[in-house]
Amino acid sequence: MSKHLVARANLLVFGVLLAILALVGGVTWERLGATREAREWSQHSFRVLANMKDLAIALRDAETGQRGYLLTGKDDYLTPYNEARDRVGLLQGELQKLTADNPAQQSRLRDLSPVIQHKLEELAQTVQLRRDIGFDAALRIVNTDAGRGYMKNAEGTLSAMLSAEQVLLDTRIAENEARAAWVRRLVLGGAILAVLVLLVAARLLNQAWSRSYFVEAEQRTLALRLRASLDSLSQGIAVFGADRRMTNWNHCFQVLLDIPKAMLRPGTPYVAFVEHTAEAGRPALESEDQIRHGRSVAGEPVVYERVRGDEHHLELRRTPMPDGGFVLTVTDMTKRAQAEGVLREAQKMQAIGQLTGGIAHDFNNLLQVILGNLEFVRSKLGNEDTKLQTRIERASWAAQRGATLTGQLLAFARKQPLAPAAIDLAGTMPDLVPLLRRTLGEHIEVRYVESAGLWPAMADPAQLESAVLNLALNARDAMPGGGRLTIELGNKVLDEHYAAGHTEVTAGDYAMVAVSDTGHGMTPDVVKRVFEPFFTTKPDGKGTGLGLAMVFGFVKQSGGHVKIYSEPSEGTTVKIYLPRAVGAVTVAGQRSAVPVELPRGSATVLVVEDEPAVREIACAILSDLGYRVLEASDGEEALRVFGANTAAIDLLLTDVVLPGKVRGRELSERITAMRPDVKVLYMSGYTENSIVHHGRLDDGVRLIGKPFKREQLAVKVAEALGHSVSVSTADGNIVSLRPRLGS
Repeated sequence: MSKHLVARANLLVFGVLLAILALVGGVTWERLGATREAREWSQHSFRVLANMKDLAIALRDAETGQRGYLLTGKDDYLTPYNEARDRVGLLQGELQKLTADNPAQQSRLRDLSPVIQHKLEELAQTVQLRRDIGFDAALRIVNTDAGRGYMKNAEGTLSAMLSAEQVLLDTRIAENEARAAWVRRLVLGGAILAVLVLLVAARLLNQAWSRSYFVEAEQRTLALRLRASLDSLSQGIAVFGADRRMTNWNHCFQVLLDIPKAMLRPGTPYVAFVEHTAEAGRPALESEDQIRHGRSVAGEPVVYERVRGDEHHLELRRTPMPDGGFVLTVTDMTKRAQAEGVLREAQKMQAIGQLTGGIAHDFNNLLQVILGNLEFVRSKLGNEDTKLQTRIERASWAAQRGATLTGQLLAFARKQPLAPAAIDLAGTMPDLVPLLRRTLGEHIEVRYVESAGLWPAMADPAQLESAVLNLALNARDAMPGGGRLTIELGNKVLDEHYAAGHTEVTAGDYAMVAVSDTGHGMTPDVVKRVFEPFFTTKPDGKGTGLGLAMVFGFVKQSGGHVKIYSEPSEGTTVKIYLPRAVGAVTVAGQRSAVPVELPRGSATVLVVEDEPAVREIACAILSDLGYRVLEASDGEEALRVFGANTAAIDLLLTDVVLPGKVRGRELSERITAMRPDVKVLYMSGYTENSIVHHGRLDDGVRLIGKPFKREQLAVKVAEALGHSVSVSTADGNIVSLRPRLGS
């Protein structure tokens, strides 16, 4: 066979193959178009069926919501009813569009529309009746079975439509399958289909790989977020599986339980943590036997508390999990425990304050009568009868001692009126050192240390001096064989960290006064109770237990902080932190003695006191000093006396706490409103809130505390009237401070 024939044969074969390919391609194309059309009609039928079913479901949902509302009356049941009612209209419109090519279905839809409308109206009517009238009215409509008939009619029509559409769908599916068979036979073998499937598979695999990569990245990010969230918690959390082995934990769990980092790894058994925390100074965890056999309610956490060696209070919560494991949560409750301690202290202070306030007024009135009469008698006796003078001195000392005890109780209860001022400690404290040396005795060395650039302190100067003297006297008793007392001044900043460990402290700048001794010191148990009133380590009859309590109350009332450091045989240091003052500084002058000549006057004084004996002695002292005295027993009587002597009265001397409607403060305000030039001097054994706010005397208020001495009343009245008082400074330090030392 020639080469030419072979070529022609090849061309013929090639042409036939091309013709067959063209024929198959053309027929395939035509079949594909027919198949596409049949598929579209099938999908159309599926949509019609779906809409019909949705319409039937919507009617049922509307009826269900209506019934739920009728039975319960709750508006929550109207939500499905309202949604179904709105959906019915939309589905009807959609069916109208989808069946536009089917006259039979269109006819059925026209018949169905009024039935659905009647049904919806029946539902709406019963809902409205239930809302407006009640269940019985709506029930009467339901019992007519009209709605039931509408529902059956609608369901019947929808069922007929579904059947007709299903037949049409089956026909179209059959046609579609027949056409698909033609297409399958005309496809070029299975090669092209295989290639296409492989390509699609490759694409799907690529998409699956990409999706899995992104999912893994998201899971990794989620795990990191979860870890960061756990580590950010202030609670320690550890998760243990059913086999009692650790699976997850956070950083705070390690810190709160003081666990070595090497133990924190997945799979560590719970018993290892139990053994580790069983060591001294660590909070003991529940043992496995306790977990296994302990009493607990299923599903509820087991909560218990432990205290670490560093006094940290921990709350541990074991919460069971469904798989048999549990979550161990550790919470640091130290601040709560401190807050509870502060609350208990505040409640104790409140109770003592109520007790002290109740007795202070009456007790000081009694002491005033005793002390005033004793001094009045002593002034009349002169120096002739030395023994009688001695007896009077002893009785006066006892009365003054009783007043001191009452004042210490008021100081501890923080109800003692303060007159705080900006104090230059560097100018005030050195004057106290010589007095301390004479008072404490030669067997005790007194040292004074101060830092440069001392901040001024905001406190009551007299109370601060009294507090330091009390601390010095306590130090003397702690050094019976002699020793060294050191008074140190300095600036201190109590930061947020320190304040976090001491709930009652406000972070800020403080001026510090530290009193240290080299005495026998105290044990930790004694240190915890040292500021309690009436607590003393001295033998019976050697101390009242109120000295340090007074210091504590004064510092707290001044807005400061007091801290005590002591160890047995090592001595004690008490540090007083007073708020740093801003403004003009007060420098204490030389202490003055009692005036050589008591100031006298001729002014008219109105004395208002409800206690007759106190009023009588105050009037007697003032009369003896040359003043003209008018008296009243309460506020109403004082106003009547003032009305009769308005122009003559120069000074109002009134008790703060008066019976009746007119109190001491109101009385003074009424009198000064009528005559602003009248001076006012208050006297009280227990000040109420009318002249004291936040523990401090109001500005411009003059007060003399009961019981007062004859000399004190004379000086206070003269000062109130604006008279100058001349005093003697000879040997004045010892005389003037002797009463304070007793405090």
